[in-house]
Amino acid sequence: MAGKRRQFGRVRKLPSGRYQARYLGPDGQLRPAPETFRTKRDADDWLADKQTEMRRGDWQDPDAGKVAFGPYAVAWIKERELTSTTRQLYGSLLEHHLEPVLGAVNLAEISPPLVRSWRADKLAGGTGPTTVAKAYALLRAILGTAVSDELIRRNPCQIKGASSVHTPERPTAAVEEVYALAEAIQPRYRALVLMAGFLGLRWGELIGLHRRDVDLEHGTVRVRRAVAELGNGQREIKAPKSAAGKRTVSIPGVILPDIGEHLKQYAEAGADGRVFIGAKKATPRRNHFNRLWHKACREAGIKGLHFHDLRHTGNTLAASTGASTRELMTRMGHSTARAALIYQHASADRDRLIADALSGLVKKSRKGTKEDPPRKGHAGGTTG
Repeated sequence: MAGKRRQFGRVRKLPSGRYQARYLGPDGQLRPAPETFRTKRDADDWLADKQTEMRRGDWQDPDAGKVAFGPYAVAWIKERELTSTTRQLYGSLLEHHLEPVLGAVNLAEISPPLVRSWRADKLAGGTGPTTVAKAYALLRAILGTAVSDELIRRNPCQIKGASSVHTPERPTAAVEEVYALAEAIQPRYRALVLMAGFLGLRWGELIGLHRRDVDLEHGTVRVRRAVAELGNGQREIKAPKSAAGKRTVSIPGVILPDIGEHLKQYAEAGADGRVFIGAKKATPRRNHFNRLWHKACREAGIKGLHFHDLRHTGNTLAASTGASTRELMTRMGHSTARAALIYQHASADRDRLIADALSGLVKKSRKGTKEDPPRKGHAGGTTG
């Protein structure tokens, strides 16, 4: 009796004794298996898997992943809507940390072991953990798009937590230290220090302020733009990172006189005048200001404090007032709760204040009422 004719694919025995499997793909091309098989049954099973993939619509062109990672990554960055600073960061990570090892490798050949080896070599070679985490995150994002483009079946970046950046908690300044730094810095930057310390604004947001953004009558500052400094020295005026970054922040009344005095003496004239300018009427640059900042820190006897830590100071002080997560998000300009929750970390002192406040609420609500007598079976009374 003649054997049943195969309906999908072909299997043939080679002179070596092994078996080769081939099938006609949806694209009309004859597709051989990437390897030969020891038995005819193994070849049949492989063809059955391919037939199932085609029936389910899961079939992928085995040649699709024969695209070098380097050119694909360059195109990936080019096609994305990114800020100039982010585009510059991605380009640097690609050039210095991804392309040297993976640039010429086809997407389909980037495997989990290869990714693990690349990451381990970067860390062992002295590249900082933060840089490696950022490079890994970029690699994972690019290969995630390759999956969506149906160039590869799954993302080989499978290392749990490898893209997480673990940074130590930055210090915060005490109120007295903020004022000490404001006194020690050049007078034209006194208000800059106070606004950073008590409003929690970023450097770029402060430098981007115009006169029309500061409303002394209502005690508010409108954040509508920021000045970004690129690695090549160029500066870019841009909108905040997210819609939440555009916000109006209330000014603590205690520093309103300082801001008013600054506007009189140092700010540029006119509604569109810049609030903070250097002695030569130029927009301050971060590297120049850092020299003044370090000098002020030395004079104030404060070590290890960066200017950006003043933002942490302002946010921590805001959280200590009992502000809700949503209120902190609005003030800080964040669209997610993650950052706000950082500043709501519990402390023994804060917990004591909460307990005292609760005690005061209870006493106020029970004022003028007679205290309940002790209940039986509880403290103050026993049952026989």
